[in-house]
Amino acid sequence: MKYVVRHVTTYTYDDAVSDSLGLAYLVPRSRPSQVVSSYDVTVTPTPVDSSSDLDYYGNRVTYFQVTEPHQQLVVEGVSSVESLDPVHTDEALNRAWETLLPLRDPAQPGAWRAADFALASRLVEQVPAAREYAAASLTPGRPIGEAVTELMRRVHADFDYDKTATTVTSTVQHILDKRAGVCQDFAHLMLSCLRSCGVAARYVSGYLATYPPPGKERVVGADASHAWVEVWLGGEEWLALDPTNDQWAGDRYITVAWGRDYGDVPPLKGVIFTEAKRSTMRVSVDVAPVDSPAG
Repeated sequence: MKYVVRHVTTYTYDDAVSDSLGLAYLVPRSRPSQVVSSYDVTVTPTPVDSSSDLDYYGNRVTYFQVTEPHQQLVVEGVSSVESLDPVHTDEALNRAWETLLPLRDPAQPGAWRAADFALASRLVEQVPAAREYAAASLTPGRPIGEAVTELMRRVHADFDYDKTATTVTSTVQHILDKRAGVCQDFAHLMLSCLRSCGVAARYVSGYLATYPPPGKERVVGADASHAWVEVWLGGEEWLALDPTNDQWAGDRYITVAWGRDYGDVPPLKGVIFTEAKRSTMRVSVDVAPVDSPAG
């Protein structure tokens, strides 16, 4: 599938901002299952300084600084992407999950890259309740593909999608207590379950292409950022799972960045200097197939 992705964030302030400094994770990654043919990140007003580089995990990050006084800041990322269904070997999927613990066996191929994703992070604590929840799926000797897929399905079945249940700073224990959340929360919960058992898994930020019901037109700008997880299968192979939608990630998924948790790869973060008391943020995301009239 080929898509044009447009992600626009508009900040509005009730007083002038004298200085805005920001980091944007808006450029999709290039990988075997994803080809990025073009990308562009623009900021309005025009930054006095701007650059692009790769971070520690290989994500492309855009830095900008705007010193022109402004009451509105617009950051837009536009990319052309071809997404393919990932291919996984039976050998990798059928390995017992206990053989894929990078901290226990750091000499195995790829373990040194995966080890960071087996550790706790600021937003993914390894709480006892998460380990207990995971134990029902991660039984001794079970194939990794089967075990983590069942864990994904249980999270989908046991937790309600509720935008009011959590915030961007909610803890894993809070999610477990509320039994509700959004895609970010379900990803953090699943990461905590896996890492608590020593399995390496990373947080993935990106987009999921959606389609209108039969007979309805696409609503441009109505898509949203999405989050899911990838579990290490050994070497350079990772299995992407979406607990929010109870499915493996396929060619409708567009990967932008990955890290230990949401805090590593938010679409935008930064600081401003202003006397403003109030501000608003409006986000518009559109993932359009290239043959769509809206694309």
